[in-house]
Amino acid sequence: MRLLIIAAAACSALTLAACESKADKQAEVQADALEQQAAATPNEAQESALNKKADQIEQRAGNADGGATTSNTPTTH
Repeated sequence: MRLLIIAAAACSALTLAACESKADKQAEVQADALEQQAAATPNEAQESALNKKADQIEQRAGNADGGATTSNTPTTH
């Protein structure tokens, strides 16, 4: 499960690498570090908390650029 999370994060980072803003890149580095800590801890509650914080960091970075590189991009219909 932990390796799957790390692999998914790595794939996401590579997919967005071409269109990331500076804020996205910084957030990804911070989030990746938190996800690595989460994968290394044997404590499930701490793992969940670290992954949640990583998600929040990535989401804030997406909001900082108007959602252009995240799933929260507004629809136009």
